[in-house]
Amino acid sequence: MQKLFTLTFLALVLCSSQRLAAQDPRFSQYYASPYNLNPAMTGVFNGEWRTTVNYRDQWNSILNNTPFRTYSVSGEYRRATASDDYMAFGIGAMHDEAGTARYQQNKIHLGFAFLKQLSGGRNKTEHYLSAGAQYGFGQHSIDWGRLWFSRQFDNGTEQPDFNAGSGENFGNGNTPLFSDFNAGLMWYAVLENGGFFYLGAAGHHLNEPKISMMETNQFTLYRRWSGHFGGQLPLSDVFSLLPGVQVMKQGPAFETDFGMNVRYSNNDLDELALRAGAWLRLGNKLDKGIHADALTIVAMIERNRWMIGASYDLTVSSLASVNNSRGAFELSLTYFHPEKRRSKVTCPRF
Repeated sequence: MQKLFTLTFLALVLCSSQRLAAQDPRFSQYYASPYNLNPAMTGVFNGEWRTTVNYRDQWNSILNNTPFRTYSVSGEYRRATASDDYMAFGIGAMHDEAGTARYQQNKIHLGFAFLKQLSGGRNKTEHYLSAGAQYGFGQHSIDWGRLWFSRQFDNGTEQPDFNAGSGENFGNGNTPLFSDFNAGLMWYAVLENGGFFYLGAAGHHLNEPKISMMETNQFTLYRRWSGHFGGQLPLSDVFSLLPGVQVMKQGPAFETDFGMNVRYSNNDLDELALRAGAWLRLGNKLDKGIHADALTIVAMIERNRWMIGASYDLTVSSLASVNNSRGAFELSLTYFHPEKRRSKVTCPRF
C-alpha cells in the first residue's frame, strides 16, 4: 500500500511538470536568496560584504529519505567608487538533488555588478540602477544503479533483482561540464522615511547549455526569464509592510509568487526586527491553465548584522490529497558585515 501511495504521488508530480531535468530549483523565500534571483542584486545591501545560505527540503513526508533538497551559498563584496557609485563582486554555488535516483544539479558562478546613482543626495530620495552578470559552470548527474526496471522484477520473490540486466541502454551518469551565463538589471529607490521600492528583470542560461546524458540526444537547459517587484511601505515608526511579486518563465513552465511580510522594528541602536507573512504561488499545469500550487507561511528575525528566515509551503494543488498539504520546509541565513565607516542607507534590506 505504501509503495502504491508513493508511486501515485510521483505520477502526480510528473504529470504536473514538464521536463523537470531542464528546469531550475527555486526558493519560496526568493527575496532571501538575491544572488540566485538576479545578478543585478549583487552588492545591493548596506555593508562591506554579505554572506547568504539557503536550504530547502521538499516532500519529506512522502519520499522519506529521498526528498527533494536544495542547498545554496553565496558571498558578495562591494566597494564605493567615485560619485556615490558602487561596484560589487560575488561568488555563489548551488546543489540540488531529487528522487530515488538522486538526480543532481550542481553549479557555481562568479558575478559582477555596477550600481550607478541616478539621482539623490542629502535629504533626497536615492535612485540607483544596477546591472549585473554571472558566468560559471554546471553539471547534472544521476545514479542509474538506484533504479530498477520491469525486466529486473522477480515474480517469485516479488522483489527487484538488481543483479539482473535491465535491458536499458543508458548513457553517462553525468553531463559534460557546461558553461552558464546569466545577466540582469534592477532599479531601486530608497526614500527619506526608510521606505524603498525596487523593480528588476533577469535572464538565466542565456547561452542555453546542453545538459543531455545520452549521446544521441541534445537536450538544452531552457532559458529562464524572470521579473520581480516589491518594496517597504512604512505604516508607523515601528511597523511596515513588505509586499513583493516574482514572475518566472522557463520553457513551458510558468510560475508567479506574490505576497507580503509585516515587519516590526524597535528602531534601537541594538536593532531587533521581526517579520511574518504569507505568500501564494501559482503555476501552469500542462495545458490546463494557471492553478494555485502552494501557500507559504514565513517568519523572520533580524538582529543587527544577522537575518534568519524560516518558511513552510502548504500544498493547495491536487497534490494535497497525496501529501496531506505537507510541502516544503525552508531556511535562510544572511550576515551583513558593516563598512569601516558609517554611511547613510543607500540600499534596501530585502
